[in-house]
Amino acid sequence: MNDTFAKPTILVVDDTPDNIDLMCAVLEDDYRTKIAVNGERALKIANGDNKPDLILLDIMMPGMSGYEVCQQLKANPATRDIPVIFVTAMSEVADEQMGLNLGAVDYITKPISAPIVLARIKTQLSMKRVHDFLRDQNHFLETEVELRTREVMALQDVTIHTMASLAETRDNETGNHIRRTAHYVKILAERLRTNPRFSAFLTDKTIELLFKSAPLHDIGKVGIPDRILLKPGRFEPHEMEIMKTHTTLGRDAIVSAERELGIEVDFLRYAKEIAYGHQEKWDGSGYPLGLSGDDIPVSARLMAVADVYDALISRRVYKEGMSHEAAVAIIVAGRGQHFDPDMVDAFLALQPEIIAIAARFADSDHDMHQQREKLELFTKASDAP
Repeated sequence: MNDTFAKPTILVVDDTPDNIDLMCAVLEDDYRTKIAVNGERALKIANGDNKPDLILLDIMMPGMSGYEVCQQLKANPATRDIPVIFVTAMSEVADEQMGLNLGAVDYITKPISAPIVLARIKTQLSMKRVHDFLRDQNHFLETEVELRTREVMALQDVTIHTMASLAETRDNETGNHIRRTAHYVKILAERLRTNPRFSAFLTDKTIELLFKSAPLHDIGKVGIPDRILLKPGRFEPHEMEIMKTHTTLGRDAIVSAERELGIEVDFLRYAKEIAYGHQEKWDGSGYPLGLSGDDIPVSARLMAVADVYDALISRRVYKEGMSHEAAVAIIVAGRGQHFDPDMVDAFLALQPEIIAIAARFADSDHDMHQQREKLELFTKASDAP
């Protein structure tokens, strides 16, 4: 019984009973057979749950010809991998060429020779087994690559959020600052991707990496002394100089991690740019390098807008958070001075989305309600004639 079920199944498609009987007699010792006396029945069997391993197909049949059957088999993803061998009395070269062009793997003319038929079937079934093995292996490898990719992506996310959380625990007044700024950066980048200045740079992959990297912009605060970082008031000049070093400390921490690994990590490339350059200003008056204009990395320019806006609307022990309108006014005033002009324009166009993010990741219920009220008012004002 097990040997019977282990035999490959051959579908014989022919409208002549004598031809069917002859073919079944040739096949009976080595194969299981299924019979179809017309093209429609052949397609139904081929599309069934127990598909044949190979099809022997006549061409001249009433109704649907063998050519049409083969064409439909090869057009259907469910049946296109089943080998088809034409077995026909049509012996012209043009007939054979037509059959092979339609996707048949072989062409046998009648009257048949049993050893030739068996040899050709054996050859095609061996080739099918190799093909199926390679297909299954490719599917397995693709699945493994997808799984490993997801694992690497998850590891990247965990690494970034762990590192960002270190900075957040040092400065607990920032609350959800790192989450808000990451989302601000993402929507700004998505808005700017249609701008000719940025379209080549802001690909899907780049935007994803920017979103992942943004939470590390303040990682350097880990190295700032508590007496300065947690000071409930404005910094003295010498304290400010120490505070400014958080950009270099952040960049160096990421570089140090890469050196430990012995390679540069792609997903941290923008993290280094953001950590080091987000305090640079468009007019060159920022730090640590005093870069200006397009010399400032795009990633750092995006974070500059996101970081300043969020710092303005957030409460601190030494200040209340500004209103959205007041913060926007400062952003606008910094257009072409502190900030890239096109990025300010994108920010202004995204105000409802910006407010929604501020509400979603608010530091307190009070802040959340304020932002939601602001969003409602802003939406009503935008809809007003």
